[in-house]
Amino acid sequence: MSLIDKTVHDLLDAFSSSDPTPGGGSAAALASAVGASLLLMVAALPKTRNGSDEDRAALTKATGALADVRERLTAAIDADTTAYDQVVAAYKRPKGSADEQSARQAAIQQALRAATDVPLGVVHLSAAALTEAIAVAGHGHRAAASDVGVAVALLRAGARGAALNVGINIGSVADAVYAGEVSAELTRASGAAAAAADEADALLR
Repeated sequence: MSLIDKTVHDLLDAFSSSDPTPGGGSAAALASAVGASLLLMVAALPKTRNGSDEDRAALTKATGALADVRERLTAAIDADTTAYDQVVAAYKRPKGSADEQSARQAAIQQALRAATDVPLGVVHLSAAALTEAIAVAGHGHRAAASDVGVAVALLRAGARGAALNVGINIGSVADAVYAGEVSAELTRASGAAAAAADEADALLR
C-alpha cells in the first residue's frame, strides 16, 4: 500500500518505525502538501478579504495553480520513499568481483541522483505554493489568517526539509558538474521559497 493510501494513524506508525523509509524526504513532501491544501481551503471560502471581484479572481487563479502543486507534492511523498529504497538496494548489491563493484557503484550513483531530484522538486513545488500563498494572504478572508499562516509555516518546513535531503544526497554524488548545478538550483529555489514565505507572512500581520 502506498503511503498516501494509509490512514493517518498508519502513516504516523510508518514514519516512527525503525525502517529507513519513509523518512525526512517524504515527511517534507507531506508537510508541503498539507500546506498547499490549507491554502486551497482558504481560497475556496465564500468570504474574501474585501468581498470584491478582484479578490475572487485572484483566489480562483491561485486555486488552479495550487491544485496542480498539491497533486505533485502528494505524488512526491511516495516518490521520495521509492527513490531512497533504490539507494538502499544499490548499496546492498554484491561487490565480490571488479565487475560487481563497478555495477554496484553505477547503481548507487544512479539511485542517488533520483534521491536528489525528488526532494529538489519538492523545494521547487513548495516555492510555487508559497508564491500562491501571497495571493491567498492578500485576498483571502481575514478570519482565516491563522490557516494561511499555518500553511506558510508548513511550506517553509517542507522546503527546508527537502533541501536538507538534497544536501545530504548530493554530497555522495560523484559527478561534480551535476552536483554543482543542483547546488546552484537549490540555492535559487530555497531563496525563492523563503522570499515568498516572508511576503505572505507580512500580509497576515
